[in-house]
Amino acid sequence: MDYLLFTLPGCAKCDRVKELLQARGLQAAEYDVSSKDGRNKIREYIKLLRRDSSGSVIIPTLIIEDNGQATAVLNSAEELDLWLKSRV
Repeated sequence: MDYLLFTLPGCAKCDRVKELLQARGLQAAEYDVSSKDGRNKIREYIKLLRRDSSGSVIIPTLIIEDNGQATAVLNSAEELDLWLKSRV
């Protein structure tokens, strides 16, 4: 499985997702959406992204891919924890 994590600098929720991934021994490719490369990469998943009530993309966004197909889109450490527990 591949883990793609879209973050912003100084984002406490992003840090919690990164900490949980690390605690579980998982590595994610991290993309800072405040950078041009990060914005370009997240656009590849535009149809999968969750948005808040104002229409903004929710960050952090963790996309989990299996064989090149997105199998989950998660936006918090709590969602990631539940997803990981469901895989046991």
